[in-house]
Amino acid sequence: MKIIVLDGYVGNPGDLSWEPLERLGDVTVYPRSKPEEIIERALPGNVLLTNKVVFDRKLIEALPNLKCIGVIATGFNIVDIDAANERGIVVTNVPAYSTASVAQVAIAHLLNMTTHAEHYTSEAREGVWSRSIDYTYCSAPFIELDGKTMGIVGLGNIGSTVARIAAAFGMKVIAFTSKPQEALPPYITRAESLDEVFRVSDAVSLHCPLTADTRGMVDARRLSLMKPTAMLINTSRGPLIVEEDLAAALKNGVIASAAVDVLCQEPPAANNPLLALDNCYFTPHIGWTSAEARQRLMDVVVGNVKAFMEGHPVNVVNNPKF
Repeated sequence: MKIIVLDGYVGNPGDLSWEPLERLGDVTVYPRSKPEEIIERALPGNVLLTNKVVFDRKLIEALPNLKCIGVIATGFNIVDIDAANERGIVVTNVPAYSTASVAQVAIAHLLNMTTHAEHYTSEAREGVWSRSIDYTYCSAPFIELDGKTMGIVGLGNIGSTVARIAAAFGMKVIAFTSKPQEALPPYITRAESLDEVFRVSDAVSLHCPLTADTRGMVDARRLSLMKPTAMLINTSRGPLIVEEDLAAALKNGVIASAAVDVLCQEPPAANNPLLALDNCYFTPHIGWTSAEARQRLMDVVVGNVKAFMEGHPVNVVNNPKF
């Protein structure tokens, strides 16, 4: 079995081992693949592993040897599922490997926006604290989380973890979810609508997949529902937010601040309006990149390939016609 990894660097820049995968067959790992290199590199492969290389219909139809596409991630929107189904190609993904890490990033952003550790560190290095008359120095509002309301949009693995941590801070948690109230932990209140979450929350954290219904759901109208003191966090998918609308809301004081781990275009264009705003905070799509999360990712990818080769594929996200 010929196994080809088309863009292995982001998941494994060298600190993890490909050896468990290499035990399963003839393996070739490419750190990155340019668009013009993909077909030639992929052509011999029976199992092709991808993190961000797009498998559209044209590519899938150009690969006669292809039997399985393994997405080295949870989201599989980079694969034309209909084309894979028609060809009888199995598509697998890796669910829930980065739950703890992504939740940690969301909470880190929440804490930064309420305690301003980054701001104070910068000022201390510039000598501002050293020049203070008093032993304490305050130049940004310190917001206590206890008693505030955390809104969660999407109550899957990550959203549920963020909700649990927020509750531990003493926050009231309201969630927009399809789950009934009786199925939720006692510290989570089910919202009647998405608008209600944005209207009543002091912080809103997005944890839903990108679909036709969720694309652009955080727009000027929905942002206008939020409190002027409210904070927005997105560690899910960039296109959930209309970035121009968020930039305008931050600039005009419609909401207090925002923090994102994801953007519509990554890396962002230098003229992205959010980059110029002091009340917008960034991490460069790192939520999934802890060593622990990436090791889990690699372990499941290897397990997916092994199960496929043994004839009982797991973590299958499509319905291939055999």
